[in-house]
Amino acid sequence: MFKQYKNAIESSNIVSKTDINGIITFVNDEFCKISGYTREELIGQNHNIVRHPDVPASNFKRLWDTILQKKIFKSTVMNMAKDGSTFFVNTTIIPILDENGDIGEFIAIRYDVTKEVNLKIALEKKEKELEALNRTLERRVALQTRKLYELNKNLEERVREEVRKNEEKQKMLFWQSRFASLGQMMANIAHQWRQPLTELTLALFNMKRAAFKRDDEQLEAIYDEAKTMIQNMSQTIEDFINFFRPDKPKEPFEIAKSLEESMQILHKTLEKEHIEIDMSIDTSLKAVGVSNELSQVIINLLQNAKDAFIENDVRERKISLKVSRDGDFARIIVADNAGGIEESALERIFEPYFTTKHTAKGTGLGLFMSKMIIEKGLSGSIEASNCGDGACFVIEIPLAEETADVV
Repeated sequence: MFKQYKNAIESSNIVSKTDINGIITFVNDEFCKISGYTREELIGQNHNIVRHPDVPASNFKRLWDTILQKKIFKSTVMNMAKDGSTFFVNTTIIPILDENGDIGEFIAIRYDVTKEVNLKIALEKKEKELEALNRTLERRVALQTRKLYELNKNLEERVREEVRKNEEKQKMLFWQSRFASLGQMMANIAHQWRQPLTELTLALFNMKRAAFKRDDEQLEAIYDEAKTMIQNMSQTIEDFINFFRPDKPKEPFEIAKSLEESMQILHKTLEKEHIEIDMSIDTSLKAVGVSNELSQVIINLLQNAKDAFIENDVRERKISLKVSRDGDFARIIVADNAGGIEESALERIFEPYFTTKHTAKGTGLGLFMSKMIIEKGLSGSIEASNCGDGACFVIEIPLAEETADVV
């Protein structure tokens, strides 16, 4: 199972390993591809072989201060390829501890964000008129990023406290699932931003043309439109941070609002893939637990359906999402027409590391963690089956007393 997880990470990310002195001991194909070096040129070299000369030394001091304290370091890093070109990667460096708790090596997992960074640089160069607004946005992004980092640290503490009660294998499953969820959310943020960034580029072009024509009325209208788009992008960040708040206590929450939160996060993805959602929800039902954990389960089921649509090349893509009362329980049904699940896989669908997806697309932890959230977090149950021409997931969770008492 560890080999499958390792292959999944290496196939979809840029991966390297170094010893405690920063000497490279492993690189995958994606690292060689983006850096322009061969594996033979990299192994045995110090990792600063790809260091960009314009990056301040203080950045690397902060990096080493963090990882030598056995903490995870995350940042967007500017590197230089063999041919002298610049590339940017979102980087996570994880200290790997031996059985004595000492650092044995470091693993760095990255993904390429060069296009996004270059687009941001191009926008800043094109329109000095928006510099003040951009600086404000950048400060808000930096502030919210720090908040997200702090929230994530609190989340790690919460997870650590819970997994101490379980076996060592269970602890690893929680960690792996959390990293996968965070990566998934960051991908959603990037997707949410692609369209407004494109629209901003067009707005800047039109603003420049209006300025040349001395059309003050059109210039003001385009400026207001650009400002609104940037404010919406900032709101997207705040929405995702709220989704990952780890300090929410278990309390009665409206199931409909939890599902609405899921739809807000995924609506751009569903719209892009032309997926039609048929919703029938009893808005009066409440459950007891953490609202965003149920949202995470629904997001996972919808993303799995989206992947199945793409893999099976389904043209008319439909998902049915229904919530109804069944005695003292809320019944949530998520069904699609993406072709269903092979009968041989149905019995194992909730097992850790079991996945029907290509190793580059799935870790096999999503449904396992969804089952744990439903059973342990919400005291309910989740079952999978095939119905019609697709898969069907049925979730049952106890209603909050104030809801259950209403007949």
